[in-house]
Amino acid sequence: MHELDQEIERLIHVLKEQQKEDGSWGYPFETGIITDAYMIILLRSLKIDDEEELIKALVKRIERKQEENGAWKLYKDEQGDGNLSLTIEAYYALLYSGYRNEHNPAILAARKFIYENGGLKKAGMYTKIMLATTGQYSWPAFFPIPIETVLLPASFPINKFDISVFGRANLVPILLLANAKYQRKTVLSPNLQSLNFRTNNDDDWEEFQSREWQICYSSLKNAFNSILELPAQLHKKALNRAESFMLERREPDGTLYSYFSSTFYMIFALLALGYAKNDQIIEKAVNGLKNMACRIDDDIHMQYTTASVWNTSLISYTLQEAGLPHQDESVRRANRYLLSRQHHKYGDWQIHNPNGAPGGWGFSDVNTINPDVDDTTASLRALYESTKRDETARNSWQKGLDWTLTMQNDDGGWAAFERNVDKKLLHLLPIQGAEFILTDPSSPDLTGRTLEFLGRYVSLANPKHTIGRTINWLLNNQRHDGAWYGRWGICYIYGTWAAVTGLTSAGVPNGHQAIKKAERWLISIQNEDGGWGESCNSDIHKKYVPLGTSTLIHTAWAADALLSISEEETPEIKKAIAYLVSEGTKQDWTIDYPTGQGMASFFYIHYHSYRYIWPLLTLSRYRKKFMSTLS
Repeated sequence: MHELDQEIERLIHVLKEQQKEDGSWGYPFETGIITDAYMIILLRSLKIDDEEELIKALVKRIERKQEENGAWKLYKDEQGDGNLSLTIEAYYALLYSGYRNEHNPAILAARKFIYENGGLKKAGMYTKIMLATTGQYSWPAFFPIPIETVLLPASFPINKFDISVFGRANLVPILLLANAKYQRKTVLSPNLQSLNFRTNNDDDWEEFQSREWQICYSSLKNAFNSILELPAQLHKKALNRAESFMLERREPDGTLYSYFSSTFYMIFALLALGYAKNDQIIEKAVNGLKNMACRIDDDIHMQYTTASVWNTSLISYTLQEAGLPHQDESVRRANRYLLSRQHHKYGDWQIHNPNGAPGGWGFSDVNTINPDVDDTTASLRALYESTKRDETARNSWQKGLDWTLTMQNDDGGWAAFERNVDKKLLHLLPIQGAEFILTDPSSPDLTGRTLEFLGRYVSLANPKHTIGRTINWLLNNQRHDGAWYGRWGICYIYGTWAAVTGLTSAGVPNGHQAIKKAERWLISIQNEDGGWGESCNSDIHKKYVPLGTSTLIHTAWAADALLSISEEETPEIKKAIAYLVSEGTKQDWTIDYPTGQGMASFFYIHYHSYRYIWPLLTLSRYRKKFMSTLS
């Protein structure tokens, strides 16, 4: 008991010490080196020369992440010798920085890896788009989505609002770039042609070359031209609509939805439309990206976005679960910050949810129009105790709850950003990661976490129909082995934790066959040391792949799931708690291992806050449940 209390107090102290003046927590949202590379390429493409220290720092970080064979990886145990697309991006950025030349050992090693693995032609679609935009690769003869699709109204059977908000934010500026076949080279641009293995008869974009899709594309284009109006007028209108789409969705800091990638593409798309590089809109967007820089140890990292709201909501709630009253100054400051970040504007979410009113929360510090369900329920958990004595908090809480309930999908589950954005037909598009970027379906992790919130904090008599449909959705989407897939975390441990804690909070009995099946699965994959660990390869292979060692985060998730279904302290729980207590201060590669994902094989996330949040939450719940057995 003494060691358990000590670890809980240590974690509380760490979190309180790292709180910012405004009440938030600014732990880094780390996504590898792709954004670091793209920032160098952007600054050099715009000839912004007053950021030399930033570029030098990014060069240093990129080199520190290079493997011995010259490649870069998305995560430590990524299969193969390295990730070709990521290595091309890093190689290009290092050369473009001007601080490394072709004779540099790191460059030579990277070039050898790229050459041996097929060159630029074998890169992923988004890498090719970046290379084409910056003059290192040819654009395809046609892009698989016509620019005119931006004109289709929301009432049309398939339109841009059937694509997820993340997909729209990135694809609209890409469509503008592909339409213009825009390329921007400078005197500093390196020459990558020796890595472009093609002949005059080659087509570089193999992913777009299926005959079936070319026929579909041609038919769609002809339909636009013949049915709607004259092609030239239609085309110009589409360009104007795409431009308006981007400009109307900028956040106060000038970024597009506060995402790095969509803002990167938007800047180049505006240049393609004729904007000057020193236009105020472009300058503000660049500054918005620069403000996403954060320090990680001795390095500077360009965050994909900030995670301030997410960090703060989770930490405020966890501190309260650990025993801090809502009147504690750290909690009070955190909740004041959260109340100041509640959304009051309508966004694209209203298109599929016309009956909903604003009231959700977003992910980043500057997000004002793109709320998501997970951030909203996390903020509502944090604010719950305050609502008992504070009318402002109570009113905000009710608005957040109302928005959450209106976001339920027709199938009974919940997605991240929008309702019913799950047309499987879109997965047929030749777009890399189509199932992740083009749709936003109900997922077990989002559905389970929302159900856990409703079960614990909302009267079951009120949204009974809502909860019943949600329980059924989760039960119907359990895998045969007892696990659930987690869309936004790694991966099956995350999804199973969310589903189990959601079901038990909503009153599903511990003896239910789905719960018992999940319990058996979790126990079967526990490591000898009492912990759990899952590889990002699970996300790619769509089946559980063990990491080969334990992580604090996976152990906390799995142990919390077992705690929610166990009336007695089982040997598995006891070993897990011992692991969390004894290993809480460890420093090894597992601390940096990604436990979040944005898109399989492309985008993985290391949340720096997670090593404190989830162990503290699990240890606190264990202490509450089994305190009497430890005394």
